[in-house]
Amino acid sequence: MRKTKVLVGLSGGIDSSVSALLLKEKGYDVMGVFMKIFDEKDKNIFLASGGCYGPEEKDLEDVKKVCKILGIPLYVVDLKNEYKEIVLNYFKEEYLKGKTPNPCVICNRFLKFDILIKKALSLGIEFNFFATGHYARVEYDENRRRYILKKGLDKEKDQSYFLFLLTQEQLSKIIFPLGTYTKDKVREIGRKYNFPMVDKAESQDFIKGDRFFLFNGITKEGEIVDKNGRVLGRHKGIIYYTIGQRKGLGIAKGEPLYVISIDEKENKIIVGTEEDLYKKQLIAEKVNFISFEKLEGEMEVEAKIRYKHTPAKAIIKSIKDNKIIVTFEKPQRAPTPGQAVVFYKNDETIGGGFISEVI
Repeated sequence: MRKTKVLVGLSGGIDSSVSALLLKEKGYDVMGVFMKIFDEKDKNIFLASGGCYGPEEKDLEDVKKVCKILGIPLYVVDLKNEYKEIVLNYFKEEYLKGKTPNPCVICNRFLKFDILIKKALSLGIEFNFFATGHYARVEYDENRRRYILKKGLDKEKDQSYFLFLLTQEQLSKIIFPLGTYTKDKVREIGRKYNFPMVDKAESQDFIKGDRFFLFNGITKEGEIVDKNGRVLGRHKGIIYYTIGQRKGLGIAKGEPLYVISIDEKENKIIVGTEEDLYKKQLIAEKVNFISFEKLEGEMEVEAKIRYKHTPAKAIIKSIKDNKIIVTFEKPQRAPTPGQAVVFYKNDETIGGGFISEVI
């Protein structure tokens, strides 16, 4: 009987490596693929690897070792240009608009689970499913006739937040082998098989290095003002600030001041007290629902306004232009334009969107 073929996206980390191992143990015909995204022309900027965008030599070396241990073929797909066009340009444009981008969400939806798969197929690589080391689960609901996305069972590592933009077509071809595993168990398995990256520090930043090299001096200084428009100081460019930021403002007023909003048109940073950061409503745009096609009326959910945010009770309601108004039961600290807001019912990821406005 012919085995089901699975292409596993290998990053050089322990999670994707153990995913490939688990699939092989289950009897799948496993292949690895490494997505090259780093432009060597930027090498002088990055003193250390560890971010998603940075030198790849060590990661690729580790991936090759894992594939040798597992006895599986490895393909390397060059997506430098696509990454620059889709992810880096988005990252740059959002900052210039005074927003705080979420590049992982964009990379997952448009690069990792889309262009990478299509390019692999175009190169003649045959496979039935695509797998990654994300801590999440995909199930098919017979009643709704839809694929649903669930949180990973390891609540500390759950990554469903970064996957809310995935489509039904994408979910139908995805396997997340680590959805029912804990990180500790994954490391234990990696040690047993002598995987080289088992104790490697996890990537924490989208770009570990000077991400602001992308802007090449195109930002300009402006005013830092309070809620009443009174000038308190100068900022060095709106790209260097985000909602909730306290450090690095360079102003003193007797009480702690935080960035409470960014006015891109006037090139101003508005500051206020911590109390000013708490908001009860926001508007989300570019909304994608997984659990159903379209939201009818209102719905009670738990919403996360950033990856490490504790889900909070809220009511979501559709408004025009594929936008959602989110009303929290209690005010939440520092909802930030550009960041994702993701909706849950228990452990099911209902969908989400990008915060466009805080009310």
